[in-house]
Amino acid sequence: MNHLKVRDLMSGAVVRVQGGTPFKEIAHLLQEYDITAVPVVDDEDRPVGVVSEADLLHKIWGGQDDDAAEPSVRLRPDKALATDAAGLMTSPAVCAREDWSVVEAARVMARHGIKRLLVVDDERRLIGVVSRSDLLRVFLRKDQAIRTEIVEEVLVKALGQAPSDVQVDVTHGQVVLSGRLSSRLTIPALEELCRNVDGVVAVEFRPVREVDADPAAHLST
Repeated sequence: MNHLKVRDLMSGAVVRVQGGTPFKEIAHLLQEYDITAVPVVDDEDRPVGVVSEADLLHKIWGGQDDDAAEPSVRLRPDKALATDAAGLMTSPAVCAREDWSVVEAARVMARHGIKRLLVVDDERRLIGVVSRSDLLRVFLRKDQAIRTEIVEEVLVKALGQAPSDVQVDVTHGQVVLSGRLSSRLTIPALEELCRNVDGVVAVEFRPVREVDADPAAHLST
């Protein structure tokens, strides 16, 4: 299956700052562009960190007791005293390549517990940003596009199964398969392949019950 790539979903218009950008200018940028974080780049436009709203809020939390902060936030006195991006940022920046699949990007976000990835080129220069909400756009795929990919890429190309053997119905991303499988193919394997198709929400296989070849076998004697 050909998953959508980060390049297909990322935003190429990225607001960025440098290490010397003052605290208040960062706060203005977040509000002006309605964003929750901004990447920090060096003189060659390579990401060195990210400043988020949470980083800025240390300025408020810094003078209070630990109980006053959000439970998930560890107070950082250094950030409370910081006056520019270099002192505020979380570093290093977690980055992605534009040719990553949406699956790779989602796994890295989950592993690091972050909401966005900075996208860099082969020279590690910033070329875009991809967020959780961007990745969720895969679930906007049309049902017909999902069905076509399952039939052509999963059943025929990957499994060598005749399209007429398995009926594929897709409604709101939920896939229902029905039919008979070749003896070498298991239902869990088929369902797993279908779940890997972009836009699939759930998969269910409904085997067709075999009918005795001899109709007389069903007649009472």
